[in-house]
Amino acid sequence: MKRTALLHAELSQVIAALGHGDMLVIGDAGLPIPDGPRRIDLAVARGVPLLADVLQAVLSEMQVESVVVADEALNGAKALPAWYPQSLGVAPQSVPHEEFKRRSAKARAVVRTGECTPYANIMLIAGVSF
Repeated sequence: MKRTALLHAELSQVIAALGHGDMLVIGDAGLPIPDGPRRIDLAVARGVPLLADVLQAVLSEMQVESVVVADEALNGAKALPAWYPQSLGVAPQSVPHEEFKRRSAKARAVVRTGECTPYANIMLIAGVSF
């Protein structure tokens, strides 16, 4: 059994296969998943699991270079949403939600959570650890 926080085998495999600049999207229960990216559906029920919980586990294994969120998630105030981890240390780029959905089509995988907060979606762009 693994010793890191992330125990989901399929998600761990996707992260291990990411190269520099590859994208992984973690989305709320309503984010449409386009044809193309691998779909990892973790949604069990409303709020289970929460995006923040999945994100925390993913960040235990993934080197993140940059982040994209929808403008709408910032509520026009440019304040980070409650689910955005302060410990990430990367300020997100924001784009309109429609653009976020278009970019998602180029992700290696899209992870669906049970999160029901509007626009609770995050695109993680892989960095390198050296």
